[in-house]
Amino acid sequence: MKRPPRPLRAGLCLLGLALAWAMPAAAQTPPAQPAHAATACPALDEDPARLHGLWQLTLWLPDGSEAAPVSTGALLFERHPDYPGSVRGNLKRSTEGHDVLALVAGDVSDGVFNLDESADGVAMDAVWTGTPQDCGQAISGIRRPAEGRAPGVPVLQFSLHKAPGGR
Repeated sequence: MKRPPRPLRAGLCLLGLALAWAMPAAAQTPPAQPAHAATACPALDEDPARLHGLWQLTLWLPDGSEAAPVSTGALLFERHPDYPGSVRGNLKRSTEGHDVLALVAGDVSDGVFNLDESADGVAMDAVWTGTPQDCGQAISGIRRPAEGRAPGVPVLQFSLHKAPGGR
């Protein structure tokens, strides 16, 4: 095989270098997306599996702030075996003096997060109502004592944040 003349070889070399230099930059540039695609994400009630996984919990008094919680903990949501589109799971949170363990079950319906909390799996202790935010990566709202529960249990504000790496 014959080699190309020296000026042609130099030009091919420069062309190869230019392409090698340009390729990584082009590979890193994502293809153009429609403007709505960047902001659109499915609602949690359209894709309830996005609720599954570990969530970090903060509870605080209505006249307080999230920065000064009365309780922190975590919820682990899994698919509810009896109700498609719903979740059930476990709650563990610390309060002043003790830890609270509870069973939870709920869903997102018409854009509203609803959760029932029960310490014994039979009687309801609290109901949670909230609003999904950040494309379903956060939920905030109010936790109220269930009807008929002990008086004096405060209404609390809550925030849930999907744990990093959560399923």
